[in-house]
Amino acid sequence: CVVVARVSSMMIVKRYCFILFVRSLNFFCLFDVSVVNLVAKVQNIFYFCKQIMQLPEDFVRETRRIMGDERFGCYLKAFEEEPPVSIRLNPRKVERGAWSVEHGEPVPWCNDGYYLSHRPNFTMDPLLHAGCYYVQEAASMFLWWVIAHAEHNMLNTKLSSALDMCAAPGGKSTLLRSMLPDECLLISNEPIAKRASILEENVTKWGYPNHLVTCQYPRDFVKKKQHFDLILCDVPCSGEGMFRKDPATIGEWSLQQVEKCWQLQRDIVRDAWHCLNDGGILIYSTCTFNIKENEENIRWMTEELGAEVLPVTTKPEWHITGSLLEGFNAPVYRFIPGITRGEGLFMAILRKGDGSHSNKSSHSNYNNHSNDSSPITPTAPLTYQEAISYLRREALHLSDDIPRGVVTVTFQGFPLGQVKNIGSRANNLYPKEWRIKTTHTPTEYEPILRKK
Repeated sequence: CVVVARVSSMMIVKRYCFILFVRSLNFFCLFDVSVVNLVAKVQNIFYFCKQIMQLPEDFVRETRRIMGDERFGCYLKAFEEEPPVSIRLNPRKVERGAWSVEHGEPVPWCNDGYYLSHRPNFTMDPLLHAGCYYVQEAASMFLWWVIAHAEHNMLNTKLSSALDMCAAPGGKSTLLRSMLPDECLLISNEPIAKRASILEENVTKWGYPNHLVTCQYPRDFVKKKQHFDLILCDVPCSGEGMFRKDPATIGEWSLQQVEKCWQLQRDIVRDAWHCLNDGGILIYSTCTFNIKENEENIRWMTEELGAEVLPVTTKPEWHITGSLLEGFNAPVYRFIPGITRGEGLFMAILRKGDGSHSNKSSHSNYNNHSNDSSPITPTAPLTYQEAISYLRREALHLSDDIPRGVVTVTFQGFPLGQVKNIGSRANNLYPKEWRIKTTHTPTEYEPILRKK
């Protein structure tokens, strides 16, 4: 088994070297880098691959034991393919039926999700910055299905407040916000300040009302005696499910890291449980495979917290894997690359109490917040080249018929941000920390969304 695993790992190394080599050629040719520099870059990439692409022996042994030979073989084979690329549309901005996704294929468990045939240059698409879609891994979009189809009738219950405890960079938070009623307050929390800034950018661009970003530790919510009807705990984990998508995570993995993670996860869940109303729902998720961070944590929640694990109706053709812990048959949902089309994900839905709803929400410290509350200003449409210049935070020159003062600039009808038009030029008011840093501009716009 060890020999086979080593051979398979070397195949993965070769595959990744080729993929990264091709990507490097495409990337550096855009900037007319000299051949010498290009060769040096490629050599560095090959060295990088040799250092980190060997799957750890402890991981191979433990994951093969948990999955079994057949599942683990499918997982290893997945490394021979590039990870699927997928986006999720913003239903508040992109009207269903009015727009099409170029070469898009629907993600079956999310009405707003689409696989793409290749990975485009997302940075250079103004519609990404306008919040028209979010680049999200397809397995993570399973949250959409859980909210819409779980047997606990989540959306049939009047939800007044929800909390995403570990929200950065914002993929699951923006999905959750799209599903919740407008009057429901969603707090997206991230305890690390730098990551919270990225979260705030994505939340702001998504553009929904009643959506706040906080930077607190889970225990702070307990101290403030805040309660929620729905809590999402997409907890920090050992990241085994991201090995294919993000090779750097391989070098960060260890058995010691797994031990630290499952203990931290229980601390987070324990605090979240204190903040959950009776009858409320907690959604637990990781992007890892091992049972310590997944099934054993769910079993602990049932035994120590009295949680009830709730089922979700799924479809057999999705090939979602259930519990891999012997003797534990609660409904849990695991996505394994090579078996399900996506990266690694584990998710479970738990209810507190007997299902009778008790609303103790107290959020008086937060002002009612809406990303739609900006004052109405004149608008100025931009060409593609102008839109990229704006996103780089460069000054613009607007046409003479645009009034002076604060103006909202748009691309294909979608607001990008504001400028202050002083006549001879328009000073850029786009947030400095959001700006595009590359100086390269494609000669033509390659749309990802196209209006029908």
